[in-house]
Amino acid sequence: MQLSISINEQELVQQCVAGEERGYATLYHKYAKRIYHAVFRVMGNSAESEDIVQDAFCTAFEQIDRLKNQSNFEGWVKRIAINQAISALRKRKIVFTEDSQLDIVADEEVDIDEELIFQCQVDDVKKAIADLPDGYRTIVSLHLFEDMGQEEIGKMLGINHATVRSQYHRAKKKIFTALKDKAYYGT
Repeated sequence: MQLSISINEQELVQQCVAGEERGYATLYHKYAKRIYHAVFRVMGNSAESEDIVQDAFCTAFEQIDRLKNQSNFEGWVKRIAINQAISALRKRKIVFTEDSQLDIVADEEVDIDEELIFQCQVDDVKKAIADLPDGYRTIVSLHLFEDMGQEEIGKMLGINHATVRSQYHRAKKKIFTALKDKAYYGT
């Protein structure tokens, strides 16, 4: 019979501050998979996502003494990882630009029944999101999966929140079209 001792996140962070390997390993194994999935949704590339997760944990562990809320290590390292993912996209020349020349899509113009999208097969929805251009995929992932608001995403990407809204709606239309092509919707 194996005795399992539950250690809270704050204690694990304290172990890291003290330089104890066990704290590093436990925090990494506890959160790496979830953070990888968050980064992968932004990046769409497995190898790059793995590298970013590794770098994010290294950065977090190097700066662990700066963590103010020690019971929110996961949120902190996820933010580091997402920021690194966005930086990597920028290095690939993915530009998050203002849509000043494009028509702003009003909320009323998008008449997609969101409930129908969620009735589609999960794999098709994932593929439709993965197939989006990098900028759209990043905005959709941050909004839907990381629960960030449009203003927060705009600040993070250095663009206006109206541009975020517009690109989010365009991405939704592309997802809808991809699912429509799969015959989930009638014409």
